Amino acid sequence: MHLEELRTLLARHVRPDWTTAIDGVLISRVDRPDPPAPSMSGTVLAVIAQGAKRLALGDRMYEYGPGQYLVASVDLPVTGQFTQVEPGRPALGFGLLLEPSAVAELLLQAGPGATPRAGAGAPPGIAVSDAPAALLDAVVRLLRLLDEPRDRAVLAPLVKREILWRLITGEQGATVRQLGLADSSLSHVSRAVRWIRDHYDQVFRVEEVARMSGMSVSAFYRNFQAVTAMSPIQFQKEIRLQEARLLLATHPGDVTGVGRRVGYDNPSQFSREYRRHFGAPPSKDAARLRDTARSATGVLP
Repeated sequence: MHLEELRTLLARHVRPDWTTAIDGVLISRVDRPDPPAPSMSGTVLAVIAQGAKRLALGDRMYEYGPGQYLVASVDLPVTGQFTQVEPGRPALGFGLLLEPSAVAELLLQAGPGATPRAGAGAPPGIAVSDAPAALLDAVVRLLRLLDEPRDRAVLAPLVKREILWRLITGEQGATVRQLGLADSSLSHVSRAVRWIRDHYDQVFRVEEVARMSGMSVSAFYRNFQAVTAMSPIQFQKEIRLQEARLLLATHPGDVTGVGRRVGYDNPSQFSREYRRHFGAPPSKDAARLRDTARSATGVLP
């Protein structure tokens, strides 16, 4: 019952840019299966109502379909693809951006002992579970408020807090709770992730990033791998190649210049690693991206 109404609400309120009248709430609709595409995950709750989605993070693969949810507690480089999309039956999904300050506020209000104790080490940055009925019910009630502008300003923040509480106390609560803990292992890794993302074009020493994150080198390696499914150097390479692909979409004729801008001094190494990652050399992939963009013009996402 929840899924049927969820599909109806999502289909009715989807916009071309996937935003809604409720801050932090997103609705996705995909009408055709597209090739896997790289992106950043964001810190988000995602619930699938129709179709399915597959995400790759490092050497990990996540798949979730109707009635399941995914939580991402760190903004990570992923490769995603909607699947099980058929004519007349698009993929439909709900998204809610997760704010560390909102998690911290709920944990403070709940007090000690209200939630399970965190285990040792950092949990994975992405996790998938079946959505319990109480969580789906809250998501549906939040989306109903899109039809009730008078009530939306007052009730939407309350329902969003309820959804967050269901996550905090649910199966993937350890992942979500650490978002709100300033001294958690996940928070330390998040600090390193942000630094690498902001300085992806620079050479760095892992020992320096570990020290900046407030961890020993051994703890940093262990927790970074647990959260991101990659080593710090692999993570940097992933960010570099994603940024290069974005730049090539607008500068397709400057492969060497793009390589330098993202941190590759050796053009041959850049082309080799780009081809290994995306399945085509930079110049050919740039042309393919332009053709895809032209063919998709005017089509809703």
